Amino acid sequence: MMQKLEERTFVLLLAITSVLFAWLLWPFSGAILWGTVLAIVFAPLYRRLKDTLVQNPSGAALITIIIVFVMVILPLAMIATSLMQEAAGLYDMLHAGKLDFGIYFHQVWDALPIWVQNMMAQSGLTNLGAVQQKIVAGLRQGSQFFVAQVLSVGQFTFHFIIDFFIMMYLSFFLLRDGDLLFRNIRQAIPLHAEQQRAIFTKFTTVVRATVKGGILVAALQGTLGGLMFWFLDIHAPLLWGVLMAFLSLLPAIGAGLVWLPVAIYLLATGVVWQGILLIAFGALVMGLVDNLLRPALVGKDTKLPDYVVLISTLGGLELFGLNGLVIGPAIAALFIVIWAIFSDLRQGTDRSVSGDYND
Repeated sequence: MMQKLEERTFVLLLAITSVLFAWLLWPFSGAILWGTVLAIVFAPLYRRLKDTLVQNPSGAALITIIIVFVMVILPLAMIATSLMQEAAGLYDMLHAGKLDFGIYFHQVWDALPIWVQNMMAQSGLTNLGAVQQKIVAGLRQGSQFFVAQVLSVGQFTFHFIIDFFIMMYLSFFLLRDGDLLFRNIRQAIPLHAEQQRAIFTKFTTVVRATVKGGILVAALQGTLGGLMFWFLDIHAPLLWGVLMAFLSLLPAIGAGLVWLPVAIYLLATGVVWQGILLIAFGALVMGLVDNLLRPALVGKDTKLPDYVVLISTLGGLELFGLNGLVIGPAIAALFIVIWAIFSDLRQGTDRSVSGDYND
């Protein structure tokens, strides 16, 4: 009896201290998340450096961090600086009324063929004023919200500096001591070895696939779209490129929600060759990037249906902000694999022996 009481007391103490420690770290949860993500994504590079060029683990981890800073962090900082300038200009135009979506709406409507206008009238879309007000209000609110988010994220504050330092500092030690830490975690978790392997493998696979096949492809699509907008002399090409990259992260949505309406507007206002060029570029070049590069980088490692990825990503963004891009799909993947383990335990089977939990 006394032994059970001691065990329960210890478990309660373990739970309390764990919750307090999580509460202590919560203000830096974003930095901890992205530091972990960087360590997971660049772990293969670290191991290659350690095994070939640098035999010292600390030296290999330091070189990896330097590569991450030069190839990832520094370009992002330069883009963020330019993006803030464009966002500030667009924000001022929206507040001053210089950017009137109503004018664009009328230009598109007037350029529509008569048969299209008649078809819309037959469909009950005769109250053009009400439709216009709703569309214009939605576009204005969406634009102002997006620009405000860009400005708030881009502010170089003291808190941002602390988060950045924690992220890079944590990435260094996770790269160098990650294997030892992983073994300690596996020893502490009261699960079978194969079940642990299935859970950790699924988590790391989803994180790497999200970064490689999601963020990288989205960044490439946003870059291509922004360059095309710049070539066509469309206002704020960097801002639209970032918006296209963000939408490309969501399955079944994509950057077409940005470039297709712009192409339709160009065609409707008589800028025919620019509109045709934008449609061809978006459908062929940007579509080819998504259809060829994403499967090559991700493959079928995650084995998550597109609708699960979409819903979990949107839910993650709603709850955790930008951190939800990784947290959402990771939670969904862990949910599926853990329920598969639970189902097998209920049925008296164990698929973990054959590794089927990752299927």
